[in-house]
Amino acid sequence: MRMPARALAVAAAALFATAGTALAQDGPKIDTGDTAWMLTSTALVLMMTIPGLALFYAGMVRKKNVLATMMQSFAVCALVTIVWIVLGYSLAFGEGNAWMGDFSKVLLMHLADGWDKPFTLGSGDAAVATTIPETVFIMFQMTFAIITPALITGAFADRMKFSAMCVFMVLWSVLVYAPVAHWVWHPNGWIFALGALDFAGGTVVHINAGVAGLICAIVLGRRVGYGHDNMAPFNLSLAVIGAALLWVGWFGFNAGSAVGAGARAGMAMLVTQVAAAAAALTWMFAEWATKGKPSVLGAISGAVAGLVAITPASGFVLPLPALIIGGVAGLAGFWGATALKKMLKYDDSLDAFGVHGVCGIVGSLLTGVFAYGALSATTATPAGYGGSLDQFLIQIYATVAVFAFSAIGTFILLKVTDVMVGLRVAEEEEREGLDVTQHGERLA
Repeated sequence: MRMPARALAVAAAALFATAGTALAQDGPKIDTGDTAWMLTSTALVLMMTIPGLALFYAGMVRKKNVLATMMQSFAVCALVTIVWIVLGYSLAFGEGNAWMGDFSKVLLMHLADGWDKPFTLGSGDAAVATTIPETVFIMFQMTFAIITPALITGAFADRMKFSAMCVFMVLWSVLVYAPVAHWVWHPNGWIFALGALDFAGGTVVHINAGVAGLICAIVLGRRVGYGHDNMAPFNLSLAVIGAALLWVGWFGFNAGSAVGAGARAGMAMLVTQVAAAAAALTWMFAEWATKGKPSVLGAISGAVAGLVAITPASGFVLPLPALIIGGVAGLAGFWGATALKKMLKYDDSLDAFGVHGVCGIVGSLLTGVFAYGALSATTATPAGYGGSLDQFLIQIYATVAVFAFSAIGTFILLKVTDVMVGLRVAEEEEREGLDVTQHGERLA
């Protein structure tokens, strides 16, 4: 009796599927659940820059600079994407040495082999195995590489040439961001080997960008009219929408850094929410007590301060310490954006250092105090990394190292950029606004 053609085809397909499954079981497999979560997290983190940060920053500048401020975040997204593919990823996550990756992943040509296999970061005893393909890891890390320089733009808002911004961001991404990412997150990196804890970017993203913003503010100088002209935000409703997008996107930022859909990701998401809420309330009540009214700008700035501070700690702490970290961050951020800026007399336009730098330092140091070992326990380190005096001292060491490197590297690259294209727009152009003078457009 002959088997019908359709039934024969179905049987053959089943046979090949069974054989394929057997072959797949011989080697490591991609976990679809982990991969789905990481794809989602990647989209959430990209949303933090465009549209989140673009709206957050644009809502806090004057009307004549709204489009230019949005354009900076958008342009950084495009620029860093190409830089990351061409060179940045290789320098950050290539094998290299303790200080820098190598050129083995330039232009991502290595993906031709193993693109459909689980990715392992590093090699040897220190290698970190994942259950996702490297393409997803590249994209996830790219979104971090994008938002970090974009954060810096808040410090020099209203006064840097667009051409200078483009040149500086390309140089900074390659020569400052990529090395720090390698130090902290690659198994060969010296800060990684030191045992410093940074789950999602306290040093790599926030201290790095905050300090760079401080140096930018100092080198470029104050805005024309700073201290006596009205520089009130044009449209705080845009800033609120941007802050809300940042808050939601931050779950991808922190919980996504677990590189899988597991219990640690769940804890990271929970503590992120707790710290953000605590910091928003702390900043709000501090402002209410000192200035008589709780402002919308203060509430959203407080939420961001808490999100910044919990970033390095998110995969290492429990909810009660997250509440404390958020409370401290709210006070520290309020101080950094008001008293510290006045005391040192620099013009950090949108408080890139006051919020990201100061609260990144707070979070990095308090991670060494409150880390709960069981959250980071592995077969190799069954006790995990717990808070202790030794761990606190390691956190100080890593924080100071990144602070110094970012400050020196940023200063040098600003001077190089100044020689190449000039840094600052002319006074007349600044008074007219960057929307018209840099882009030939204006809001109606």
